[in-house]
Amino acid sequence: MKKMGLYMNLLMSITMSLFLSFANSMASGHFTVLGYLIGLAVSFLISLTVGFLVPMEKVTGAACRKAGLSREKYSTRFFEAMISDVIYTPVMTLAMVTVAYRNASSHGVPPPFLPMLGKSMLLSLVLGYLLALFFMPIFKERLAKKFVPPHGADPKAEDRQQ
Repeated sequence: MKKMGLYMNLLMSITMSLFLSFANSMASGHFTVLGYLIGLAVSFLISLTVGFLVPMEKVTGAACRKAGLSREKYSTRFFEAMISDVIYTPVMTLAMVTVAYRNASSHGVPPPFLPMLGKSMLLSLVLGYLLALFFMPIFKERLAKKFVPPHGADPKAEDRQQ
């Protein structure tokens, strides 16, 4: 299960970083490839770090139990996506906007930070929620097929065959 969590963290970090960096770069009105790549790198590193520090499966599981939601229900995915979005997105967005602000400030008159942060945060929260809602179940399903043995199977048998 730890391997599955590691891969899930990696896949979600890549996915969120690619989309959020691109969306925020485009929304800024000053898209540059270098700016996108810098935002992507910062976003990926922050996302990966948060994923290592926060055990998302445990956090979402505890939150679902506390809210009285069954993990098997389709509607629970909306709640899990919201929790993931609230944990990851603000940290990633603040870091990306701070880097973009410092970059813009070094080229002349700095743009107002709070409006820049507010616009980016709103865009990131909405997009991050939709991405988590869509990609988390897909990645979980694919990783479960790879790492979780079928019911009743001996998990050590595969290791002995290799």
